[in-house]
Amino acid sequence: MARHEDASEILRDPERYSSDATRFVTNGAAPARDFASKLKLIAQLIPLAVRNLRVTRVMAAKNIISLDPPEHTRMREMVKRGFTPRGVRDWEPRIREIAEGLAASMLEKERFDFVADFAAPLPVTVIIEMLGIDVEHANEFKRWSDQFIGGLFGPKSQLGLGKSGAFEAMEWLSGHIRQVAKERRSRPRNDLISALVEAQHEKDSLTEPELLFFAVGLLVAGNETTTRLIAAMIDELLRHPDQCRDVEADRSLVEGVVEETLRLAGPAQMTLRRATTSTTVGGVEIPRNGMLAVLLASANRDEKKWGDDAEEFDVRRDPRGHLAFSSGPHFCLGAGLARLEGRLALETLIDALPSLRIREAAEIAPSFVARGITRLEVEKAT
Repeated sequence: MARHEDASEILRDPERYSSDATRFVTNGAAPARDFASKLKLIAQLIPLAVRNLRVTRVMAAKNIISLDPPEHTRMREMVKRGFTPRGVRDWEPRIREIAEGLAASMLEKERFDFVADFAAPLPVTVIIEMLGIDVEHANEFKRWSDQFIGGLFGPKSQLGLGKSGAFEAMEWLSGHIRQVAKERRSRPRNDLISALVEAQHEKDSLTEPELLFFAVGLLVAGNETTTRLIAAMIDELLRHPDQCRDVEADRSLVEGVVEETLRLAGPAQMTLRRATTSTTVGGVEIPRNGMLAVLLASANRDEKKWGDDAEEFDVRRDPRGHLAFSSGPHFCLGAGLARLEGRLALETLIDALPSLRIREAAEIAPSFVARGITRLEVEKAT
């Protein structure tokens, strides 16, 4: 579904449109509804299970992305404590400190890759600190996080070739997080892994595979998507110097720039749903158990919603209502954190942007789900 109205309807109605279809992405197979499908799924998992049963259990665990209420509600309630508005606001001084340090080092250079020097290390450092992982492992976590995303969402994943890479990444990531969780059980701290460990002791608690999958999901989503948001935002401003000057002159536009970037160049391209009953969307008949691709990127450029200039970047547009963070029960848990990081990144860099220019066109990660800039060569204007 590509229209904003239709996409919004689907995302907000979990009774008619189940999120269990997203297991096609996370587990590499569509939900098994009949005996033949179950056999096919088992056949896909056997080679991985032989290699490492514990990692296979994590990859196949129930996860918040593919659950519907009430299970989804239960799991979300357990883990949302780390993402309350107040909890996110408390991180503002530390995020600003990280951003300013990265900007100072980057701007000492005449030429630099904005993604490698700023857009990537900022969110990965933040989410690692929030989880309670030693920052000295940031580069390793970033590398394995990239491999996990590439294995699930990259071009090889569409051919069924990327899952081994995602499996290998999960093996490393979940193994490290398992060790941290073990330490937190005896010595809890004020971090997200401690919160997840605490949730294991509550009624209807998280299983270990669910905890590990969720922690890895926080790590991956918490840095990959925000990296791409920040990179896209700076790319758009540098390619629209007149609008960049407007933002420099009027700092009240900063939050709008973040939202307009999310609308026009949001990292999430699409998501999947399964029709639980025969239904009709946008005049199209959908059979029971029919799979729907909800095209978020298209919905966010729908001219019926945004006008004839929907394909254009406009810092003065009102982009409220975009679906970059989804909608309904699955509205992104980390939306507040991503918005805060985007705002602080732009506030930190805005004075320097007029003196910068793009040296080479941005490199884009080819992906049917999570698209974004992976390299952005920038230089100081002479």
